[in-house]
Amino acid sequence: MKLMRVGPPGEERPTVIDENGQIRDLSGHVPDFTGQGVSLAALETIRGIDLTTLPVLPEGARIGACLGAVPNFFCVGLNYAKHAAETGAKPPAEPILFSKAASALAGPNDAVTIPPGSEKSDWEVELGVVIGKPCWQVSEAEALDHVAGYCVVNDLSERAWQMEHGGQWIKGKSAPGYGPCGPWLVTADEVPDPQALGLSLDLNGERVQDSDTSDMIFGVAEIVSYMSRFMQLVPGDLIATGTPSGVGLGMKPPRFLRAGDVMELRVEKLGEQRQEVVAAE
Repeated sequence: MKLMRVGPPGEERPTVIDENGQIRDLSGHVPDFTGQGVSLAALETIRGIDLTTLPVLPEGARIGACLGAVPNFFCVGLNYAKHAAETGAKPPAEPILFSKAASALAGPNDAVTIPPGSEKSDWEVELGVVIGKPCWQVSEAEALDHVAGYCVVNDLSERAWQMEHGGQWIKGKSAPGYGPCGPWLVTADEVPDPQALGLSLDLNGERVQDSDTSDMIFGVAEIVSYMSRFMQLVPGDLIATGTPSGVGLGMKPPRFLRAGDVMELRVEKLGEQRQEVVAAE
């Protein structure tokens, strides 16, 4: 299934895309795609609905974040071999884990506002993983059984705030709108191998990131299993699994986002995003 939320900010409706590509309104059946609303049990309930009985919504409405809210917005750093090389970092021996603020969530096509004082905002196309049932101390072989689905994430980053102010990376990852996700939450049954997905990002029409998830140092199953050694993952948790090479920080000289820039990003099977960069008012 492809699940999507449409409507103005704060008024999004949960929807499902039917076999003909029509947007069907689920708001009479599920409150929203948050927490238990994206549990494996909730997804099974949605699968049991006769979609032809649901109202069809017109196309053209704003697409919201595919998750209405998240208990946790986790990220994995330096998880593509070529990306680690472009930053001059040694490939990590274990996954580097950090978080974004949950308030960074945004729609896939919402404008990205450069926050006041930012000079080094950067782009990062990533595969997002959504947890579908509690996950604690699970093996790598069991890990994917706990995944509800996948989505496109732009892990936008303010590099100065991330790297030049001490402390944790979360400061450079969490500005409002710095976590676009969607357009769809694609259920796991439609993505049989998360390590075989192409992903790319174009900046102003120029392809700057172009890779696939086989370049991950730690695959999705390993990431989920590893995280579950230290914390219990819960339904609705979102994990951004790392970005491939081609970020602005790794260019020579470095290149960062400015007002008027346009990012277009995609992950195979999961859809596309388009964001225009605007200056803070």
